[in-house]
Amino acid sequence: MGAKWVLMIMVVSSLISANVDAKKDKVCDKGWECKGSIYCCNQTISDLFQTYQFENLFAKRNSPVAHAVGFWDYRSFILASSDFQHLGFGTTGGKLMQMREVAAFLGHVGSKTSCGYGVATGGPLAWGLCYNREMSPSQSYCNPDYLYPCAPGAEYYGRGAIPVYWNFNYGAIGDGLKVDLLNHPEYLEQNATIAFQAAIWRWMTPIKKKQPSAHDVFVGNWKPTKNDTLAKRVPGFGATMNLLYGEMVCGQGEIDPMNNIISHYLYYLDLMGVGREQAGPHEVLGCGEQEAFNPNTAAATS
Repeated sequence: MGAKWVLMIMVVSSLISANVDAKKDKVCDKGWECKGSIYCCNQTISDLFQTYQFENLFAKRNSPVAHAVGFWDYRSFILASSDFQHLGFGTTGGKLMQMREVAAFLGHVGSKTSCGYGVATGGPLAWGLCYNREMSPSQSYCNPDYLYPCAPGAEYYGRGAIPVYWNFNYGAIGDGLKVDLLNHPEYLEQNATIAFQAAIWRWMTPIKKKQPSAHDVFVGNWKPTKNDTLAKRVPGFGATMNLLYGEMVCGQGEIDPMNNIISHYLYYLDLMGVGREQAGPHEVLGCGEQEAFNPNTAAATS
């Protein structure tokens, strides 16, 4: 009798263990948009961010005076995001966090591609995705690099949704996307999906090993070290600016370049129905007091 009870307990224990493992390893498949990840069990970006919202955020991008008329579109953004949603882009946490991350990422995109100004029709924040390239490059942005040498005749001026500069950045992002951007930097101004992919890759990828990505600091995957705390670096939107632009935007107090990016983020939160009150206090939103994660290095990526 005792042996039977022992055997029964072992069977029950193995079943419980199997159920726990099944839940732990649970993955979902939502077709082309998201497959093979626990993140795909959440709502995907097109479930919570739809065409009309994209049109509201970038209302003036196809105005006759815009410089990239007809280039940027919702489908290209969703196609680009499909390569990263299974990694957590826009699928981490509950609906509120997911929508906040989409708004945060697009806040960077809108501010960096805007041709809005103070008295612009619809307001200066309605003009995101006006550009897809730097209009008057001051240089070719070619830097001697043994890993990513400049291709003959190629110029590496700013292109894309979060503009990419310099040959070494085109090379690294191209490797990440498996697209030959080093020899064909022009792809970022010819294909909106690739342009969005490059921007999302930068959002999801740390600049250096043992550092967080912009995604990590935004969604709460990053825990600041003692040195981070001393440098006044805290999780949130401000830290995304720190990682993407370094001292070009951060550590300089309340400067316009920083506040312009924040303004786009808050404006998009409102238009998406989330509300800017969900963005957190200003010390989390901004990076004016933060020391750069990568002095000079992060600036070079911009």
